[in-house]
Amino acid sequence: MKTKMTFILCLFLMLISCNNKTGISSLKCEMLTNPLGIDCLASRLSWVITGEERGIKQQGYHILVASSLELLDKEQGDLWDSGDVVSDQSIQVVYAGKTLSSRQTCYWKVKVSTTKGESSWSEPAYWSMGLLDEKDWQAQWIGLDRAFEWDNPDTQYTRLSARYFRKEFMTEKQMKKATLYLSGLGLYKLYLNGDVIGDQELSPTPTDYSKSIKYNTFDVTEQLLNGENAIGVVLGNGRFFSMRRRDNYYPPGHHWLYNVRNFGFPKMILQLEIEYTDGEKQVIVSDNTWNVTADGPIRSNNEFDGEEYDATKEMAGWNQPRFDDSIWLQADLTESPGGKLEAQINPNIRIMETIKPVGIKEQASGKYIMDMGQNMVGWLQMRVKGQKGDCVTLRFSETLNPDGSLYMANIREAQVTDKYTLKGGNEETWQPMFTYHGFRYVEITGYPGIPRLESFEGKVLYDEMETVGTFETSDSTINQIYKNAYWGIRGNYRGMPTDCPQRDERMGWLGDRATGSLGESFIFNNNNLYAKWLDDIEQAQLENGSIPDVAPNYWDAYNNNMTWPAAYIIIANMLYEQYGNSEPIAKHYASMKKWLDYMKENFMVDYLITRDTYGDWCLPPERPEIIFSEDPARKTDGLLIGTAFYYHLSNLMNGFATLLGKPEDAVYFSELSKNIRQAFNDKYLNKEVPQYSNNTVTANLMPLCYGMVPAEYEKEIFKQIVSKTENDFNGHVSTGLIGIQWLMRGLSEHGRADLAFRIATNRDYPSWGYMVENGATTIWELWNGNTADPAMNSGNHVMLLGDLVTWFYEYLAGIRNKQGCIGFSQIELKPYPVDGLNEVKASFLSPYGLIQSAWLKHGNDFQWDITIPCNTTARVCIPATTGDAITENNRNISEAEGIEFVGMEGEYAVFNVMSGSYHFVSSK
Repeated sequence: MKTKMTFILCLFLMLISCNNKTGISSLKCEMLTNPLGIDCLASRLSWVITGEERGIKQQGYHILVASSLELLDKEQGDLWDSGDVVSDQSIQVVYAGKTLSSRQTCYWKVKVSTTKGESSWSEPAYWSMGLLDEKDWQAQWIGLDRAFEWDNPDTQYTRLSARYFRKEFMTEKQMKKATLYLSGLGLYKLYLNGDVIGDQELSPTPTDYSKSIKYNTFDVTEQLLNGENAIGVVLGNGRFFSMRRRDNYYPPGHHWLYNVRNFGFPKMILQLEIEYTDGEKQVIVSDNTWNVTADGPIRSNNEFDGEEYDATKEMAGWNQPRFDDSIWLQADLTESPGGKLEAQINPNIRIMETIKPVGIKEQASGKYIMDMGQNMVGWLQMRVKGQKGDCVTLRFSETLNPDGSLYMANIREAQVTDKYTLKGGNEETWQPMFTYHGFRYVEITGYPGIPRLESFEGKVLYDEMETVGTFETSDSTINQIYKNAYWGIRGNYRGMPTDCPQRDERMGWLGDRATGSLGESFIFNNNNLYAKWLDDIEQAQLENGSIPDVAPNYWDAYNNNMTWPAAYIIIANMLYEQYGNSEPIAKHYASMKKWLDYMKENFMVDYLITRDTYGDWCLPPERPEIIFSEDPARKTDGLLIGTAFYYHLSNLMNGFATLLGKPEDAVYFSELSKNIRQAFNDKYLNKEVPQYSNNTVTANLMPLCYGMVPAEYEKEIFKQIVSKTENDFNGHVSTGLIGIQWLMRGLSEHGRADLAFRIATNRDYPSWGYMVENGATTIWELWNGNTADPAMNSGNHVMLLGDLVTWFYEYLAGIRNKQGCIGFSQIELKPYPVDGLNEVKASFLSPYGLIQSAWLKHGNDFQWDITIPCNTTARVCIPATTGDAITENNRNISEAEGIEFVGMEGEYAVFNVMSGSYHFVSSK
């Protein structure tokens, strides 16, 4: 029997995903992503089954991988024919076929057998291999390792113009295929015969270029012409050529905070491979036959300071054939930056949304302030008409002064200014190429005439990734906080998760994203980005094992904390639990262990970690005008924080060792954890009160959530957390970056979801709602971001979200992995209804498919609609007094298909539920 089902095919190649949507009966396919130029042989294949019937569970699969579509259509898997495999595995299936070679294209499809019958073959998907061997690269690195008279590369505020490269070549026969491989550092824009190739921006992804260099791959078959052709590449500075050179401006010991690492002048490597229908091949490579100029329209570009573009310097046709480049320079052959040339696994940044400004006012004569209505990250596209030589200046900020001018104190020393010089004549349209800004407001000066709203558009840029989650409630404060989080999270996806997008920092601080990455994964498919970031972290590790606080290590910030580098292990665990992705654990296990051994050998005394730098960073201070609390009663002992973290990480490593089949390591970490737990309690647990250390919420919360508290003291320790929160802080947040990672879940898990809800919906200081109350459209860096020292106050920072977004999905909506399961192969659906909240609607596209949870309280009735994906089951916990008081689709639940009663657990009736959609109503 054939059932009506559809598939979404996914290809995981070092975590590059490829999705196909296919219909079994109609055999339709919508290709979302086709990975090109992958240089990993350990491909992993995944698919999603969807269908209307309940209880669809995969029982087996059959995968075919072929070297051509023709063979695949004939059901000939010449690369791999898995045969009929009895298995329910539908994600992360390891390719087990023939060894693949450079440039090879692999076409694949799958069919499955299920409890409801057998499917047809899915529509095909494909991936291609990149250049797997250094010898595959015939191209050479080229550039211009020097500055020009209009540049200023050695001052505090570096200025360097863009480099323009071009190469002409001939094709004279019918082409079959053309593939282009390119790494342009720091950033590139690629043209072929005048056309922009690809829609990526600010590419490639940033790395430590001395360790790894990413290349992008393009199929350019359709852009090549029969006859004359021209390639053009523009190189910007990005993170390659430093934005700041401050050796002579700050004293020793402070350089890491001010200097941004410099890798040299921009350079590129490019290889175009053309295959003709007669089998002959032609290769165009970067070498010293290319021509280059730096005297083009982009006069300066800098991620901190902006871009200056002089349209009078434009070179019409420079990226097309027959352009006269006789006055251009010959490109220099340059040295490689030193890193390994690798295919990029994470998608590039793209323009993901366009927004319109909402207002514009004249602030002074000839100076206008434009409001985008939203703190955004990206750039401004402008249309303007004027005289040749007119110069429009755009300056960006997040907030305004009381007089309506830009508030720049929190931007610090970033210049955040774009300049456009008109060529004159017709209307001109411009947007920058190699910079971006974090802003809501734009100061416009020099604009010919009066600037109009319709002449500007905000281009929102972040890493291309699917939005997988939706969340909405009956509470407007929570809804706005969620929206602020959404804008802040995506605005800080820059090929690495950054701390902020607006000032002279924009770094990948590890501590900011440890637990936060989990909440983010419910909104965005961040698997590829965070897998890449773990590579950055390992590449930043010193030989002795030390890991910095920032990765890639553009700052020399090796402070030997437990808390910030802990993100390395915590995020690897997140990728495993949320995506079923064990590859990062296997890949980085030795490095993680090396770091823990380093910290143990250098900073552990009697099983206590004696090293901490930041404490419970940015906890709410006692006075609104200060950044850091001066009250010892509010501060949590750094030794306690570091030791609790080491204990938690040891337990995670115990699980990793077991997963990887390392029993000796598992025993080692288990015994180490026991000793740390004992020493920790001997040092900090006051059994008479009882409380930990000086009784801060963080001091009690961490051991409680990490399982360090002896069972007989758990209730009393939790009472201290509640008492401190309700009495000393009037039901408000009292934690900083460390404690906030567990606050909302810790309160809810121990019976006080109502207190968590109060904290989430407060509108006065300190709270996320206080930010909303004061006009924030993203998340602040400080709880008192509108009153403390302005130099610290980023208006777009996500670190203080902590576990809030996780709490939205896992507790309010009730969507989470079943305990002990990964990748949502088995789900727990358990909402935490609270007084004051009447409705929650959420969805999450898990690796197995769409999970939905929408509940509504009406009087004594609790109505709940859920969707459980095919090939999964769920443990469903319905708020009810008895199991008999529940109906499903207007009938007694005992009569419903796909549901098995387990029993009562407190105020929940618990059921095992098969895949499908359900409508529950319970009464109290």
